[in-house]
Amino acid sequence: MKTKKYIKATSGLLSMAAIFCLNFAGYAQNPAPAKPQTKPIILTGGTIHLGNGQVIENGIISFDKGIITQVAASGATLDRSNSEVIDVKGKHIFPGIISMNTTVGIQEIASVRATLDYNEVGEINPHVRALVAYNTDSEVIPTLRNTGILLSQAVPQGGIISGSSSVFYSDGWNWEDAVLKKDDGIWINWPPFLSSSFNYEDFSVSVKRNEKRQEIIDVFRSTFSQAKAYAETAKPSPVNVRLEAMRDLFKGTTNLYIRADYAKDIIESVKFAQEFGLKKIVIVGGDQSNKVTAFLKDNQIPVILNPLHRLPNGTDDDVYLPYELPGILAKAGVKVAITYADEWWRTRNLAFLAGTSAGFSDVTPEQALQFITKNPAEILGVEQYVGTLEKGKQASLVVTTGDMLDMRGNAVQMVFIKGGKVNLDDKQKRLYEKYKEKYGQK
Repeated sequence: MKTKKYIKATSGLLSMAAIFCLNFAGYAQNPAPAKPQTKPIILTGGTIHLGNGQVIENGIISFDKGIITQVAASGATLDRSNSEVIDVKGKHIFPGIISMNTTVGIQEIASVRATLDYNEVGEINPHVRALVAYNTDSEVIPTLRNTGILLSQAVPQGGIISGSSSVFYSDGWNWEDAVLKKDDGIWINWPPFLSSSFNYEDFSVSVKRNEKRQEIIDVFRSTFSQAKAYAETAKPSPVNVRLEAMRDLFKGTTNLYIRADYAKDIIESVKFAQEFGLKKIVIVGGDQSNKVTAFLKDNQIPVILNPLHRLPNGTDDDVYLPYELPGILAKAGVKVAITYADEWWRTRNLAFLAGTSAGFSDVTPEQALQFITKNPAEILGVEQYVGTLEKGKQASLVVTTGDMLDMRGNAVQMVFIKGGKVNLDDKQKRLYEKYKEKYGQK
């Protein structure tokens, strides 16, 4: 009897669970990832922004099996047999935007701790990998595709050495599907020369010299000394997972990303990395990078800038300095990329930061486009796949009704990732349709 009662109770619970799942099936579900491309696709009549500064008016772009086969003017000879031809006359075609230095896919709801997977316990965590934490079911990711962001670099935060980042497409069943480049670099937080504190009683900010700075630098020196010695050992035993994770830095196959803003910190941190023979060094933040442009250029150090839509950090700085900074660096010959830092949901506005940089500096819109496409691809080491629209590269592109760098023109019509046409549904669109119906809007 007990067994029968147990089976009956279990059956009832399963029925309730089934009803619960069915009720939820019609609600907030991300669309399925794009299916692989099965036949050649040709986009005709659009204005093609190649991402390298060139523009083709009334152009043609074709791709097959996820690879671009031709980019040319509309008069070019093209085999249209067995191809799907899509007329995009009057529209614009751009390479997919690359969002660097984000927590996209490893952070979902700020107030729910269980959805935050970007910060681990401890200070020395080079072995922590964003790779295996990336969540392709994030509700945020589809919203990014709708402003042209097709790739994101998921980056761990916190500590002295945060861990390693990886680069993901904005589409995929799981992280194995979505990843473009695994463990592209190690991230460290260089101690700032000055530290600030906020007084909540009178709302004042006090700035003083960072007394713990040298202590942290000493920890860096000890860690990197051990890591270099470990990397020079052919078969270390026992294996040290922390030092093993840093091995590729010394091989020159991965980047060292250094978070640093002050001019003094930028120079000192780069020289520190060079002491250990590191070749691939990237500055992240770079608020005062305009003061050390010659140093950055001479040492071929790329800079990933902080968000531009803000006031300058220095009280004596020009109020428009954040807007002008990308142009200043580019004019000085420094490779620069724009980011929304760790603002995972606001990174959807990344294209507009590039547009702002074009409006407040000498760079053209096509040059500003490179700050979020070509330059990030080169910094990440994935330029052979993405970043520009060229024959032989992956067909990861965006079709819009107008200028992607302008809020008025960034109306994304179609997205292709590796040739697959992506469903552009997202939670925000569903909510719009829901409440449009409620309030009787047409």
